[in-house]
Amino acid sequence: MAKPRKTRTSAPDPPVAAVRLPWHTPAPAVPTAVLISLAALLIRVLVSVGPYSGQGAAPKFGDYEAQRHWMELTLHLTPADWYRNTSDNDLAYWGLDYPPLSAYQSLLHGRIINTSLPEAVALRSSRGYESMESKLLMRWTVLSSDLLVFFPSALWFVWAYMKLGVGISGEERREGWMWLLALVLISPCLVLIDHGHFQYNCISLGLTLGAIAGVLSKNELVGASLFTLAINHKQMSLYFAPAFFSHLLGKCLKQKYPIVEVTKLAFVVLGTFALVWWPFLHSYEAVQQVLSRLAPFERGIYEDYVANFWCSTSVIIKWKKLFAIKPLKLMSLSATILAFLPSFVQQVKSPSNLGFLYSLMNNSFSFYLFSYQVHEKSILLPLLPASLLALEEPRMYGWFVYFALFSMYPLICRDQLLLQYIAVLSLFFLIYYSPGGSYGKRSNISCKANCVHQL
Repeated sequence: MAKPRKTRTSAPDPPVAAVRLPWHTPAPAVPTAVLISLAALLIRVLVSVGPYSGQGAAPKFGDYEAQRHWMELTLHLTPADWYRNTSDNDLAYWGLDYPPLSAYQSLLHGRIINTSLPEAVALRSSRGYESMESKLLMRWTVLSSDLLVFFPSALWFVWAYMKLGVGISGEERREGWMWLLALVLISPCLVLIDHGHFQYNCISLGLTLGAIAGVLSKNELVGASLFTLAINHKQMSLYFAPAFFSHLLGKCLKQKYPIVEVTKLAFVVLGTFALVWWPFLHSYEAVQQVLSRLAPFERGIYEDYVANFWCSTSVIIKWKKLFAIKPLKLMSLSATILAFLPSFVQQVKSPSNLGFLYSLMNNSFSFYLFSYQVHEKSILLPLLPASLLALEEPRMYGWFVYFALFSMYPLICRDQLLLQYIAVLSLFFLIYYSPGGSYGKRSNISCKANCVHQL
């Protein structure tokens, strides 16, 4: 009788190592932060290889030529002539229309470029100058500005967020702060506008982000100074002003000597303004000349195809034809104030770190929707606080980025940056829905569902 054959039991398969991304725990903080920063820098470099605004589009070109022209003007003219129409400064050809700190930045970059390629910033003769060397130098100025201003501010904010806790539990902070850092640094709209289209939003937004980090870490005077610098780099930073004012005022009112605290903040703000505006304080006329360039009301209530209230409703109501500039200014001011007033009052009465971030979001979005003279690139302002709330409101942030990118599509097509647009959007999609990211945890999505989303 044949013996029954013994069935072999196969050895169990070795466990498959799970995919581990930089923000998965446990992860060493410093090396991971450096790795994410290097990845964000590489993305910026790759995007900068593409075209820029107005490339080869004579006679006025685009924002790239505007920035180069401002370097030319500030390098060769005295501050008294930077904002004034002269034989060497035709305001009709990309006249300087940002505050003095932006002019100083142009002067610094102009001096750097002048040492290597003086013909790129020569007075008059450099108008419309384009070459591979000048493109490389100009792109380098944006990258260096990003590294020196925005990156440190992002790291400081995430550190303050992790240490203090803003509306989330300690476990969520430990598991999500690297994911948050990746989202803040690899912001698709900011990367495309600064390193594709060509601007220096990373400076004003970086200063604002540093100010937010300062306020969260209880360095209110540093935060007030940094935010004042942000306003003096780009006047659109005023979108955040009501949030800063209400939050800091509310904190001062909670102190033992509120008048002393308010006086200290006022001294810092006024002192910073005085330092930045010093070359123009010699006469009222000089100050008035600068201010007249910062508020271009003659351009109309909106530009191009910006996705705000006035442009969207202009299909039905022809605002520009029905109303003059003065009533439109009053209407936009009233609508903007009404929109941000609830969060303003709430922060004065009960200031909190989480409430401050929500107030920044509400204020900047109110200005974007209802203020006067908004263009499509202004979406970067509400996107900043939205990214800071990504751990708290992952769904809101994700949809906001998608809608913002969609609203920028006409600008991207005009600049011929569609390839970069698709690539950066895809990268954001992978990071946002990554296993271990806070989207899945906050939305109760399983790990398998997260993987399906990535595919």
